[in-house]
Amino acid sequence: MKARQARTAYLFLLPALVFFAVFFYMPIADIVNTSMHSGPQADEFNGLGNYVDAFDDPAARNSFVVTLLFAAGTTVGAIVLGLGLALLVNRPLRGRTVFRLALLVPYLTSVAVVGLLWRNILDPQLGILNRLLKEFDLPTQQWLNTDPLVTIIVITLWQIAGYTMILFLAGLQGIPEVYYEAAYIDGANSRQRFWRITVPLLAPTTLFVTVMAVISGLQAFGQAYIITNGGPADSTDLYVFHVFNVAFRSRDFGYSSALSVLLLIVIMVFTAVQLRAGRRREVQY
Repeated sequence: MKARQARTAYLFLLPALVFFAVFFYMPIADIVNTSMHSGPQADEFNGLGNYVDAFDDPAARNSFVVTLLFAAGTTVGAIVLGLGLALLVNRPLRGRTVFRLALLVPYLTSVAVVGLLWRNILDPQLGILNRLLKEFDLPTQQWLNTDPLVTIIVITLWQIAGYTMILFLAGLQGIPEVYYEAAYIDGANSRQRFWRITVPLLAPTTLFVTVMAVISGLQAFGQAYIITNGGPADSTDLYVFHVFNVAFRSRDFGYSSALSVLLLIVIMVFTAVQLRAGRRREVQY
């Protein structure tokens, strides 16, 4: 009976296993193989030479640091903003369904559309934002030249805030109301109920949001490609955008493959550390 059940289970899993093997694991193996070759066609075996070059490349180190800052900013912002909005829309307010939908629309919009929209809004000459400042006799700003990394972080948060809000909202609605009632009877105020009940019981949701935000931040590409083109002075040269430039503008596929493999390793390490640390903080009442 157990053997028959196992065969049936693997039969149903077979399409997914084939899909992952063909479209995920085989491309990873091909990238690893390409990363050990050099030359215009990546046909000259180079061993670990591309990996050594990656650690010695100041441009790669700069893009990695920029990406870490971007991922940190979007992750912290996503948690704070998403939780704050979830707490707001979880209250019995009139029109909260429309408010939730309005916040979710930017997330449903592609990065390309969002990038083009905000690039036009922030354009120093023709942008809507500077036009509004002129209408109120306020000084205009060079939005994409002054703190451009902060600018694309804010744009990214604007896009993903609705998604993280929905996740935290689901977590909030999964907390039994009896915990709050018991705490209220014991004399706990709203702040104590938030820190002693809401935050601990939202640990699984916070862990999921953190992991997904970090992975998304490390893999970000469209913000740099569409809004800032990596500038000014490589201050928004996100790692994947740097890999894109190395591969398709410099035509160095071996080196770009090595950079991609290093990013995969970093994402796996970050994810493993977050999962391990997050599970230790989970509580049950």
